[in-house]
Amino acid sequence: MTPDLVIFDMAGTTVEDRGQVPAAFAETLAANHIAITAGDIARVRGGSKRQAIRDLLRRGPTEACLDEASSRSRADRVYEEFRAHLSNSFVRDGARSVPGADRVIDDLRSRGVKVALTTGFDRDIATLLLSMLGWSSRTVDAVVCGDDVSEGRPAPDLILRAMNLTAVDDPARVANVGDTTLDLESAARAAVRWNIGVLSGAHTREALERAPHTEIIQSVADLRF
Repeated sequence: MTPDLVIFDMAGTTVEDRGQVPAAFAETLAANHIAITAGDIARVRGGSKRQAIRDLLRRGPTEACLDEASSRSRADRVYEEFRAHLSNSFVRDGARSVPGADRVIDDLRSRGVKVALTTGFDRDIATLLLSMLGWSSRTVDAVVCGDDVSEGRPAPDLILRAMNLTAVDDPARVANVGDTTLDLESAARAAVRWNIGVLSGAHTREALERAPHTEIIQSVADLRF
């Protein structure tokens, strides 16, 4: 059975994860006197980057002294620093698709399967990445970003929005592919038939196996329908 829609995460799934995202988190938060570990960063991979900044800032020594408005303002400022740092990193280091991703996407669409990309990045960073890869509106049927939905992963909003944009109503006809536990948890909440983890990105096989899934593969190059 072939799905009507395949939804792919971006960084770590279809776009090579070369360490820019965790480095940008670590350096931005360190500049704001927030100590975090690699494990802290790993736990928020796959989610809304804006929400991740808010959550990580809550551990800071000054956070308890701030009212809600001040706390949100501080988080927004730090997020803008993170976004600038990450954008500069991508421009400096470049971006590449995961080997085989272009072929898999082209093959699916040639067979009439719709393809969507979802990401916890806001639209501007996603657009930068797509332009660097040479991917356009002709490459995929829809792109859904973190600032397009009310809640990021593990909520199912990104997937449901992609289904809406591609006019695929039945989750039993949808596959979701991602490299983090939040990708898999989001897909389970959306009740998609195929919930596929890949080992090309943020999380290990052991971590992905603890999350809901139907299959774990090495990379998108190994995807078969």
